[in-house]
Amino acid sequence: MTRDLAWQFDLAWALADLHLCALTEDDFLWEPAALVWTVRPDADGVWRPDWADNEPDPIPVPTIAWLTWHIDFWWSTVIDHLTGKPPRERDAITWPGDGAAAVERLRALAQRWRDVLTDLDPAAPSKFPWGAGTSYTAMHTALWVNVELTKNIAEIGQLRLLRSADFG
Repeated sequence: MTRDLAWQFDLAWALADLHLCALTEDDFLWEPAALVWTVRPDADGVWRPDWADNEPDPIPVPTIAWLTWHIDFWWSTVIDHLTGKPPRERDAITWPGDGAAAVERLRALAQRWRDVLTDLDPAAPSKFPWGAGTSYTAMHTALWVNVELTKNIAEIGQLRLLRSADFG
């Protein structure tokens, strides 16, 4: 079954690669609307994401930088969970400060994810991202990761297309 998960991931990653290869440095921090979530350097120069514990209404439009951080955050956390490592806290995962480094992080996570899929026991219990007390498996989590990646990359692609069409 993990072969099918790997196939699904490779399909999602092909879409990711299409958009990630086409990004320019200026694309990452482009703000497509007045209400955005982005990444900003703190007083120490560490790039931190905008965040709210409760989803705001209206929902801010994310920048590509924020989306690359978001993928880095949830993917790293899932990999930690599925490989038995203590999951990192959200604040421990920061944006690297430039788009090329963000893309390299995603490429490294993609390779790590392939490794995880190779060793995955699909029937193993998995509480992430579902929460304790659920009956979901590692297979459910892996399927969710592939879909979540596809969604986030589609958002990046849409922002890239809007920016290149000179809507910014």
